[in-house]
Amino acid sequence: MSLLAIGIVSAINDCVTLFQWAKSAISSINSKWSGSQEQSLQDRVLKLESGLQLLKDTLPAMYDLINKAEWRSHEHYVAKLLPSLKDAVSEAEDLIDEFRWYEMKLQVEGNASQSPFIDFLDTIIQGSFNKLNDVQLRLNHLSSQLDNMGLRGVTPHFDKLVRPETTSMPNEAKLFGRNNEMKQVLGLLKVPTNLRRRLMAISENPSTSASARNQVSKSRILSLPVLPIVGIGGVGKTTLAQYICSNKRVESYFEPIIWICVSDDFDVKRLTKEAIQSCTEKEVTSDNLDCLQLALFNHVKDKRLLVVLDDIWDDASKENGQCWKRFCAPFRSVQEGSAMLVTTRCSKVTEVVRTLEPFILEGLKDDIFWNFFKTCVFGSESSENYPELECIGRRILPKLKGSPLAAKTLGRMLSMDLQESHWKFILESELWQLKEKETEILPALRLSYMYLPFYLKQCFAFCAVYPKDYIFQKQHLAEIWVAEGFVEPQGGVPIQDIGCQYFEDLVARSFFRKVSGGYVIHDLLHDMAQQVSEHDCFILRNESDFDKVPQNVRHLYVLPSSDFDDSSLLRLCKYTKLRTLICKKDLEEKTRFIMDQWCTKLLCMRVISCPFTNEFPDSIGNWKHLRYLKISRSCPLKRIPLTFCWLYYLTFFMLGNAF
Repeated sequence: MSLLAIGIVSAINDCVTLFQWAKSAISSINSKWSGSQEQSLQDRVLKLESGLQLLKDTLPAMYDLINKAEWRSHEHYVAKLLPSLKDAVSEAEDLIDEFRWYEMKLQVEGNASQSPFIDFLDTIIQGSFNKLNDVQLRLNHLSSQLDNMGLRGVTPHFDKLVRPETTSMPNEAKLFGRNNEMKQVLGLLKVPTNLRRRLMAISENPSTSASARNQVSKSRILSLPVLPIVGIGGVGKTTLAQYICSNKRVESYFEPIIWICVSDDFDVKRLTKEAIQSCTEKEVTSDNLDCLQLALFNHVKDKRLLVVLDDIWDDASKENGQCWKRFCAPFRSVQEGSAMLVTTRCSKVTEVVRTLEPFILEGLKDDIFWNFFKTCVFGSESSENYPELECIGRRILPKLKGSPLAAKTLGRMLSMDLQESHWKFILESELWQLKEKETEILPALRLSYMYLPFYLKQCFAFCAVYPKDYIFQKQHLAEIWVAEGFVEPQGGVPIQDIGCQYFEDLVARSFFRKVSGGYVIHDLLHDMAQQVSEHDCFILRNESDFDKVPQNVRHLYVLPSSDFDDSSLLRLCKYTKLRTLICKKDLEEKTRFIMDQWCTKLLCMRVISCPFTNEFPDSIGNWKHLRYLKISRSCPLKRIPLTFCWLYYLTFFMLGNAF
């Protein structure tokens, strides 16, 4: 059996061999018990087997429920129950994982001794039956509560309160600091710079005008050039597109200009109707796609038009791109010079729709961004009237990474209270710790997370355990994901390769960007990751952070702070649900003692990484779930205890070559 093929889905199995062997073992050593005791044990084994099967059948529905609940997490009661549901599911996974460990122990030790059975008898039959029932009852209770809120059977979509519909009319009174970007996009759309002069020349020369009109009627194109504007949520893609539509040169050059807010519903029939309505200003009643496409074809034929599709998501590429092609079909035979502008935060979408190189929209830069931020905070009033606040504001600015939406939303929070104490509180807080209803940037970015498949959500949310600006290595992170159980096996494909493909999928969706030496997550996306995983992931930076660690934390990263000593790290033993511990604090010779305590108390551990140890404690055999063990510094191991052989799940074991 390949240990690499064990993930969340493949680990949920019936443990048939284990239960068959347990029943046989009870019968073979029945001299120890009376007939009634033997029957009682056999009954408990049967109940365990059926209880485990029930849990196995329940979990896939729970994953689906978590996914749907996350779409409604802006609702107070859903947000309150979601962490409890995730916690209960994790407990169920750990319990199933433990049963699988006993089956692997049986396969390794066979009938050579009675130790597998005695261990199974003492730990599982006598101890875990009630736990199995408790987990199932908890899942049923939470599922029932969420069902009562209408989550079951609902297709996940963000409602209009979270993602309002956009129009071609600019919401902002001024396009701030985007003059260069505007010029570049107009150039890519081939909008003439001297259009007014050219039109005047044509109108003054009738013969030229007639010739030009004849030439126009012949100059058709078979498909629209498509220019995607790509950037993270809140960077200003829609605002830029709105100002392009209202630009005088654009209005004179294109007729008509069609604006469609696509959002998360790339329905060809709906979009075609909206395009017709944009051309005719009349409601479309037909529901026949052929009639609709023919009508749109006739409305745009021989016209030089600009089509803007705002906020396109992954579903535009469904059906292997055929859906996109069907939508574009009526735009054949439009006049030469026509174009389509697409805004998206998904670089994966651009590969399907683009005919031109994508235009990447970055955050506002330096002084331009400071001036914009000041306007958001103080309006027309001068910030020089508040020198102390201006100083704090300049220190807040780097948190926002040039995002106009972040500047507007945080600026609004700052403008509500012009006291230094309020500003310092915001300065010292992480964005994800501020109230969501007052900080629109993270909900805007969270949309990107919500549209991920569930398996990619798990992978990205886990990355919140790493500090900002951490440089990720694809292979290394893929191995961690495998060890955590986030990667689903796919036939005979090596599971690390599948993990690497997950990573590439997240890169294609702009969650990682390539830098020298690896990949990083944009700071604002990192804040969003911390928000969605605030009950599961935590970074310990100093001693005072111990008071902030969530009780049910699953993944923990310990920075090498001088505050930490052996007593500090022993405090981690109270977080008994930990699955991941990445400890960068080097305690050298004390590591073995601390690790012994961890091995005794932290019994759900799957991933452990620490800088140094030259000896493993005997208690390391308690880590039944461990898949990944890394000692960052090269160091000779004095001794590996026999209990190390009990780590049946261990897949990745590394010494040295720290990332």
